[in-house]
Amino acid sequence: MGWAGKILRVNLTAGTVKSEPLNMEWAQRYLGSRGLGTKYLMEEIDPRVDPLSPDNKLLFATGPLTGTMASTGGRYTVITKGALTGAIACSNSGGFFGNELKNAGWDMIIVEGRAASPVYLHVENQTARLLPADDLWGTSVWHTEEAIKAKHHDPQIRIASIGVAGEKGVKYACVVNDLHRAAGRSGVGTVMGSKNLKAIAVRGTLGVRIKDFDAFFRATEAAKAVLAGNAVTGQGLPAYGTQVLMNVINESGAMPTRNHRDIQFEGAHKISAEAMAEKRPTDGKANLARNGACFGCTIACGRISQIDRTHFSVKDKPQYWGASGGLEYEAAWALGSNTGVDDLEALTYANFICNEQGMDPISFGATVSAAMELFEIGAITTRETGGIELRFGSAEALVKLAELTGKGEGFGAEIGLGSRLLTAKYGHPDLHMGVKGQEFPAYDSRGIQGMGLTYATSNRGACHLRSYTVASEILGIPEKTDPLATDGKAGLVKAFQDATAAFDSAGICIFTSFAWTLQDVAPQVDAACEGDWTVEKMLEVGERIWNLERQFNLAAGLTAKDDTLPKRLLKEAAKTGPATGRVNDLGKMLPEYYALRGWSPDGVPSNETLARLAL
Repeated sequence: MGWAGKILRVNLTAGTVKSEPLNMEWAQRYLGSRGLGTKYLMEEIDPRVDPLSPDNKLLFATGPLTGTMASTGGRYTVITKGALTGAIACSNSGGFFGNELKNAGWDMIIVEGRAASPVYLHVENQTARLLPADDLWGTSVWHTEEAIKAKHHDPQIRIASIGVAGEKGVKYACVVNDLHRAAGRSGVGTVMGSKNLKAIAVRGTLGVRIKDFDAFFRATEAAKAVLAGNAVTGQGLPAYGTQVLMNVINESGAMPTRNHRDIQFEGAHKISAEAMAEKRPTDGKANLARNGACFGCTIACGRISQIDRTHFSVKDKPQYWGASGGLEYEAAWALGSNTGVDDLEALTYANFICNEQGMDPISFGATVSAAMELFEIGAITTRETGGIELRFGSAEALVKLAELTGKGEGFGAEIGLGSRLLTAKYGHPDLHMGVKGQEFPAYDSRGIQGMGLTYATSNRGACHLRSYTVASEILGIPEKTDPLATDGKAGLVKAFQDATAAFDSAGICIFTSFAWTLQDVAPQVDAACEGDWTVEKMLEVGERIWNLERQFNLAAGLTAKDDTLPKRLLKEAAKTGPATGRVNDLGKMLPEYYALRGWSPDGVPSNETLARLAL
């Protein structure tokens, strides 16, 4: 109950597909999605494997609430060893693909090996087969979706695919579903491309069984009422999406700008949610066409945008005149503030390219930002860039690099390396703004101290979605803490990390945590699933997952030395805003965090901790 009870194992080397029973003992320990998928990956591969080797595996995993009437119950995760980081990778996506996979009767798809030539997987309920994709190879996500739907004469089939970026080995390629929803970070699409797997297309009509429908109905209805009554999930996110944060974070003095040299952006208001809603003088339309929701979502934070047809980026490209996934806060920051570009239409176009070709806009924008600094200091010139004047604030450079990187051409192939490899190649590794090889999201940890510890200890590299202390430090959820203080931040980060792992593994969106606590989630899981799912058990599951991910990384060769931040954030003080004169005080927080985790001073889980968590 809750779980479908089946795994689809796909061996691309042998060209075989087969059904296996889900390990229900593991399901009770790891719940589903992120947690359960990580357990399977840990048991089935050597963590030291080359991420692009056929020996690496790629898992598509749903949670027990995926495909149910739980609000936001449409999530799925892609789990693998990350191409960008070499660490555990688990990227979460919404849209409708996760629901379709669960309703086809599968908790998880495990992809192993490498196909001799391009293929896609077609799943129709309990039937699955590998089909040739030679005609799809070299085409975009948008074309792939359209072509597969036409081939199967089914406009409702749900597809997760890669674009040319994943095929060409861009280190931060995504898996994109429903045209603009993405399992976006850590290079999961790069791993998919290395396997010659172009897409997974799913049609599911079987439904999802739950343990106690009456109890589940009551629990989900009560939880939806909490979301509706909350200022963030009931008002802010539906109206403005995550872009509601643009001006808030900028005014808080935590907006990374021009490769983190500054922490406030003078052009933030031009690329904000408010700017997206303003009507343009050229055509009387706004950049924001409407909001959108994923399967089962009662928040509807998604943005659907359309570009000004007269804008230089698209005036001769009518294929981009329609509506597509618009700017979320992270993309607007990475493509905008971090590159110094305040041209909303240029940012929207670059974001469309990321949707179309399957690239993480965070890592792409941050890598462009690092390249702009390399250009500014003379480490690269127009000779390397192919004539592109790669200067901060250049919308033309951003647009051109989006096009080139999406196709793996010219200097775009260099941008596709990610900022860690790019900056090292040109002799300035300190200009990589990230952790474990993954670029930072949109919060400068000099202005929000807890985020520094969050980034440094995140198992998948720099990430805000593993521990969103911004909720407490800036928004006051569930209670306000001082963003410039370090006291108590170790406990705050650990609590967020454990709870987030449980939310993710249930198959629901982390944005619900602006309103929900595990006291809202546990009754839904308990009514849906076999077993006694209390708040205490959910917290234990979250802690177990976090430690399992840590074990994977340690086995992969990462150490406590990787739990750090770039010198810029530790040594160069903020110049403006409330954090003026401050650096991130990671050294004060990290030892306390290790102790709270039950880890040794060098970041290794103790035998007592492992025994307590049955690891």
